[in-house]
Amino acid sequence: MDDNNSTSYPGYVKFTIILFCIVLLGFLVSFARTLIIPVGFALLFAILLRPVVGFFNKKLRFPHVIAVLVTVTLFSLLVLALVFFVFWQVGGVVDDWNKLRQNFLLHYEHMQHWVRDNFNISYTAQAEYLEKVKDDSLKGNQGFIGKSLISFTGVMASVVLVPIYIFLILLYRNLFVRFVCMQLGEKGQECFGNILAQIKLVIQSYIVGLLIEMSLVISLTTFGLMIVGVEYALLLGTITGILNLVPYIGLLIAGIITFMTALLTSTDATVVIGSILVNVIVQIIDNNFLIPRIVGHKVRINAFVSMTAVVAGGIIGGIAGMFLSIPLTAILKVIFDNIDHFKSWGYAMGDDLPQTYNWGRFRLPSYDAGSTSATSELKPPDVTVTKTDDKGNV
Repeated sequence: MDDNNSTSYPGYVKFTIILFCIVLLGFLVSFARTLIIPVGFALLFAILLRPVVGFFNKKLRFPHVIAVLVTVTLFSLLVLALVFFVFWQVGGVVDDWNKLRQNFLLHYEHMQHWVRDNFNISYTAQAEYLEKVKDDSLKGNQGFIGKSLISFTGVMASVVLVPIYIFLILLYRNLFVRFVCMQLGEKGQECFGNILAQIKLVIQSYIVGLLIEMSLVISLTTFGLMIVGVEYALLLGTITGILNLVPYIGLLIAGIITFMTALLTSTDATVVIGSILVNVIVQIIDNNFLIPRIVGHKVRINAFVSMTAVVAGGIIGGIAGMFLSIPLTAILKVIFDNIDHFKSWGYAMGDDLPQTYNWGRFRLPSYDAGSTSATSELKPPDVTVTKTDDKGNV
């Protein structure tokens, strides 16, 4: 079959087929998420750690197996150190449990007074209502503990499997590359080299950008909470930075945790209001300065696609799926950009922001679609072709 026949299908037929394949892929990922999510995390971290393995191989002359083992071990120790630090800080909160309980009872008493004065509901009626809500909640969630234990077991299994997957991906990287090259012709190998080089660049830049952003968010939040007098500022700042890795809702959840902690640790209204202001200010700085300058240019995906990917990732894999959604979507865009039949999809996923124009003293974005040539945007970026030698090295 020649090229003319292979491209003779109408555009709507191609669109329907591609959309059907994407939906089918989503269902398959949802069905096998227990396997795919750990492998997805391992793949991202393996791409990030590849230069470290290369350093041990080339600079320190380590054998490949030893280089991979040392890299994965150091990475695991770093993660364990972060987890230990968080639990160590949480231990301080547990030690102050009596103080937290007293503050909670004080706020509860104030709330009761406010409800009685404004809604004319007696203390007895409020207590009966809360007791009824508690009983209904316990009856409706009898299987919650069992489900939570199963979920916790799955999380722990993934935590154990991810370092193993990272080790195996780094160890057999050349084998996987050679396998794909064996399935492709000469032109296909050239295209695959372009895709591989771009994916490595995008993922490494994106994760490094996220780590830098996380460090800055931790510093800003901790410093701000210390200024307003919130206790456990370092713990709350660390939690905020970690949750910020989850797109869109991470800072919202962190803000709720910070507000509740400030409410339980202090009876001063200015401290509670200050904690809210710190979270809002950090979110404004993060959304308008840190993300566009540190992370935004690493992954050029428009807001609609990224939001849809995050929601789909949350439906399929929960918090882990939301974290994986952006980098995996970026990988998909790189693949689309380098395959002729899918370039229009890659263009639609991109963030083709228009040029700005000056209106008096203000600089505003220009929304004139004709000012940007769509044809030029469909061209794949100039990336040096990466070929494989007879040993499969990229």
